[in-house]
Amino acid sequence: MPEKPDCLTKRDLVIRIANETGLTQAEVFSVVQRVFDYIAESLAKGHRVELRNFGVFEVKTRKSRVGRNPNAPEVDVPIPARSVVKFKAGKEMRRDVLRITPK
Repeated sequence: MPEKPDCLTKRDLVIRIANETGLTQAEVFSVVQRVFDYIAESLAKGHRVELRNFGVFEVKTRKSRVGRNPNAPEVDVPIPARSVVKFKAGKEMRRDVLRITPK
């Protein structure tokens, strides 16, 4: 079903949910897109997003630091502080992922 063997896409989610619920793909797509939009909107405002039994999305600040140019290692390159999105999986997801046998 997935377009790529080891990748679940939004389209795959929509098709699967539509098949399981009897809703149209357009209806499911609208709801799924709205959920993603609300999560992104909350994160853009700096809010934490908690989804019980799934995980937590939050915005963290990476400190400024000095990097190196690989083509000119003697040159220091200042890297400014920036905001990044972090995800911490919930207990149930971590437990389920631990069951996966490495390939």
